[in-house]
Amino acid sequence: MMTRLQPPIPLNLPKTSVQPPSHISASTNDAGLLFRQKILHLQALNVNPQKALHQNPNFRCTPLSSLLSLEHYLLSLGLSRPAVGRILDMHPKLLTADIPRDLEPIIDFLLEEVLIPSNDLPKSLTRCPRILVSDLKTQLRPTFKFLVEFGFKGSHKINCQTTVLLVSSVERTLKPKIDFLKNLGFSDEEVERMVIRSPGLLTFSVENNLVPKVDFFILEMKGDLDELKKFPQYFSFSLERKIKPRYRILVDHGFKLPLAQMLRVSDGEFNARLIEMRLKLAERSSLL
Repeated sequence: MMTRLQPPIPLNLPKTSVQPPSHISASTNDAGLLFRQKILHLQALNVNPQKALHQNPNFRCTPLSSLLSLEHYLLSLGLSRPAVGRILDMHPKLLTADIPRDLEPIIDFLLEEVLIPSNDLPKSLTRCPRILVSDLKTQLRPTFKFLVEFGFKGSHKINCQTTVLLVSSVERTLKPKIDFLKNLGFSDEEVERMVIRSPGLLTFSVENNLVPKVDFFILEMKGDLDELKKFPQYFSFSLERKIKPRYRILVDHGFKLPLAQMLRVSDGEFNARLIEMRLKLAERSSLL
């Protein structure tokens, strides 16, 4: 008769702990118990075990010690335990990563080639966890080289806010957006300045973001492209939730504002400015 296993003690690790839970015994040889302990540890990290096993079946055979080593390594980079959990949940492929072979070269690349300050490394990884599962030779280095040649150097070099660009395909993602801006009539130098001022331009969809916003700006707002050159951040605002409503409110009252003044302010500041403009208009009218 088989002896029924008692359920393991629930995990209750401190957020910064890198020690295995107290119920995990390195000397345990029961495969079922070890597997359950591994699943419990994933849950303690807020990693979905079903998703992890579905996307990375090899994790089923990975020893618990490897998971603990991976967690310890990511914590040593300055990531918080919740951040480690989010990263592993987003990219279960990492659960079977070989640290010296797969992760250390990427971290060395960020610190020694991209020159991300070590204090900013956690921000880079939190903003773009995908970088940890990207190929160094075929993706990260070629894209970094392209971005440096484009103009991301010196005071404009890649930083913790723009490392997300490193995971973009040069041919399928970056060049089409640069070409789109050039096709609007901007020179190479103007496009470079626009992108350096607003790097998000290289992350937006041409079809779903750039094209409809340009169409609205030119066809409905009758705008001058020079204004987009001065304020490329225009493309980072929602067309439906901010650009169209604010523009139409201004039109309804017979007003016009430069893009930056129309979009950069909060809703409260925009409404206050609108009231101020209406009062000034009323004052001028009363003097006529």
